[in-house]
Amino acid sequence: MTPAISGRFPTPVSSGLRGRSSPLPPSARSDLRLCRRWIHSRSAVLVSAACLVGGTAWSGQMLALPVAALFPALWAAAPSRMVAATVSAGYFLAASRGLPQGATEFFSSSVSIGLLLWFSASLPFVMLLALAWTVRRGWRRAGRYGIAMALTAVPPFGITGWAHPLTSAGVLFSGLGWWGLMATALGLCLMTTRLAPAIALSAGVLTCIAVVSGNGSPASGEWRGIDTAAGAAFGRADTLHQQQSLIAQVRKEAEGGSRVIVLPESAFGILTPTVEHLWGEALANLDITVIGGAAVIDTQGYDTVMVALDRRTGAKVLYRQRIPVPIAMWQPWRSWFGLTGGARATLFNDPVVDVANQRIAPLICYEQLLVWPVLQSAFHRPNRVVAIANGWWAKDTSIPAIQRASVEAWARLFDLPLVIAFNR
Repeated sequence: MTPAISGRFPTPVSSGLRGRSSPLPPSARSDLRLCRRWIHSRSAVLVSAACLVGGTAWSGQMLALPVAALFPALWAAAPSRMVAATVSAGYFLAASRGLPQGATEFFSSSVSIGLLLWFSASLPFVMLLALAWTVRRGWRRAGRYGIAMALTAVPPFGITGWAHPLTSAGVLFSGLGWWGLMATALGLCLMTTRLAPAIALSAGVLTCIAVVSGNGSPASGEWRGIDTAAGAAFGRADTLHQQQSLIAQVRKEAEGGSRVIVLPESAFGILTPTVEHLWGEALANLDITVIGGAAVIDTQGYDTVMVALDRRTGAKVLYRQRIPVPIAMWQPWRSWFGLTGGARATLFNDPVVDVANQRIAPLICYEQLLVWPVLQSAFHRPNRVVAIANGWWAKDTSIPAIQRASVEAWARLFDLPLVIAFNR
């Protein structure tokens, strides 16, 4: 009777709810923990790989630049937007690893200032790539990466557009100019899709061809660049002695057959009538043109400029730097509060200038790390690239080597002779 009687009673409602509210079975909980561990491990691997890619690609060796093409694949493989942002930060911070030490030296400050500037410089890149990330795969993700890539190359975001993977175009497609640039951009977008292995293999083959061929930018002919090692005093202290030393080096190069001699940024110090007169006398019996860096000061601030000197026309300001170093030199907020001082930025002026019967693409220091200045200049079809810098503050970091590698890659892409003059 008991079984029959108990079978007549309905199943309590709470028993049905108990099954729904009960915790996951042990096997499911174990699977969930494994899944979380796998995601965390995968994220850690992606971030570590991004750091490795950034550090290797931007080691200062031009032929290592194509390694940067792996970054889009790592970004696309991120399981979440937060991980994509962390991957982007790892890549950028590893590529710009010389900035904390360089900034500390430049400002003669504590390393905390350098670290603050380092992280601040990465923010535009990281934020754009984080916003561009999407869980949807395929062409949508590739398109969003392409938009982010374009935005980080041009102002305003491109003002801090260090370590741009597009720079690898000079190694992968030497001499192909804009076609090579477009092919590189397409390849970088495809690195976010399932075609990534094939694109990476192709990039590896092209890099091997570049290594074997050993082709660089065309010879500079009668144009010569003079590197110096005067440190922080270059263009600032003991000016007469420095100018006399530079004049002696210029004379030596002229005796060797050079007709256009390029000196580093800050070579002429503050451009004054006295400096112009000194060089005018030095060049009176030489049929050469000397190009070098100087500062032109007025009541509102100063311009970092490229100056040309010869015996016929004297001194002439050829070019005013489009993008000085943000914060260290260019401080646009000063004008917002009615303050003066700091370097001026022109951004879009004078992409090419004419000197010694040549149309040159001028690049001063910080501009060599960016994409926008060189592409703007290349659009106007220059005959050669002239790059000058005063990197005393970064001489013990990777920055000067990265500058050289970058400008060499761009000159190689557009098949242009390159003249470099650096002070360290």
